Amino acid sequence: MSNKTDSNSYTIIFAIIMVVVVGSLLAFTASSLKPTIKENERMEKQQNILYALGVNENEEGSITFISTDKVADVFAEKISEQIVIEVKDGKIIKEMNREEFMAANNKKEPYLIDIKKQQTRAKNGKSRFLPLFKGEQEGKTVYVAPIRGKGLWDAIWGYVALDTDMVVKGAFFDHAGETPGLGANIKQRYFMDDFYGEKLLTDAGVFKGITVAKGNNDPLNKDKEDFEVDALAGATITGDGVAAMIKKDLKLYLPYFQNLKNKN
Repeated sequence: MSNKTDSNSYTIIFAIIMVVVVGSLLAFTASSLKPTIKENERMEKQQNILYALGVNENEEGSITFISTDKVADVFAEKISEQIVIEVKDGKIIKEMNREEFMAANNKKEPYLIDIKKQQTRAKNGKSRFLPLFKGEQEGKTVYVAPIRGKGLWDAIWGYVALDTDMVVKGAFFDHAGETPGLGANIKQRYFMDDFYGEKLLTDAGVFKGITVAKGNNDPLNKDKEDFEVDALAGATITGDGVAAMIKKDLKLYLPYFQNLKNKN
């Protein structure tokens, strides 16, 4: 008599039971880790915004964020205002402060706005939300804006600090899967620091953006009037992606900064 465990029905039943058990364990693990994942997301976004603003614990040549045990308090201290701009077809529909936005969006903090989802909304012809974080640098008002784009292999994103003339006062970039030692170097300090002082607007107020350029004859990036920073070696497509997301996403904020100038 053959063993029952050798039958096809036993194998199928065993496989079903294992799928159910493993699936249940994975679902339980995901559910139990969700609060931790959300908290890590919150802290990371706050750290990145503060880094672009120039609030960090860097030593020479290093990148050191505000520690996780302090970041919530430092964020509350350094970010004086969270602004959300609702736009459609390049026009401002509405401006909201933190409290207004949270009241209308299930108490969601503006810094947790998913930029990828907002880009999808815009592609589908809907309005989108643009978060903006107001702080101070050397006694002057600075705004930090999130940006998101495409590198060589996957998504790239960042935060750029701007003064009221849309001059860059700091930047932070990150990536999902760029090549180590090449495109992944957008996260290196020497690359991010090059953006400091670069202009986004011409003297006539026309938005131009910043090109990540090969052979711009300015490897030390002392020329802040050329709308260029030096490219990363062997990372042309990733560099082009950084330039594209700066031009595409930061241009959306132009009407807001124009309104600021008009108010003054």
